Amino acid sequence: MNKLLLLTLLVLAVGATQADDRYGKQKVVYHVNFDDAKTQEATLGNIQNHINAVGAANIELKVVMHGDGISLLMEPDALEGTKMKAANATPEMQAKISGLKDQGVKFEVCANTLKGRNVPMDALYDADEADIVPSGVAELARLQQMGYTYIKP
Repeated sequence: MNKLLLLTLLVLAVGATQADDRYGKQKVVYHVNFDDAKTQEATLGNIQNHINAVGAANIELKVVMHGDGISLLMEPDALEGTKMKAANATPEMQAKISGLKDQGVKFEVCANTLKGRNVPMDALYDADEADIVPSGVAELARLQQMGYTYIKP
């Protein structure tokens, strides 16, 4: 069994056994608009810890990225020709993103940023048209109106 699959299964099992009824059902949005790779990696770790505490079945979690934050999904070899300063979707980050997606986390990308920073869709790791929102900040407000708890790492 490949190591990534084994790690993903382990994380899911640990999350399921550690889930605590204390927290009930949650709807949460994490706001990412920074391009520091270490902070982005820590944010993904916080998201995994959040899922482990609440249980994947008890949480609806979205990550909204705009501005510098789309660097989280941007593949390093796609930086040239864009107005981005960083592209942090290394294989290690991709594995973490995939593991979170397997647990139901949705990653949403601002269309305004893609257009304004000249970033093509194929520069983003595992993103498609369904992941694009018209405006990152407007999406954050919309989700909060829908009852999502806002978290800014």
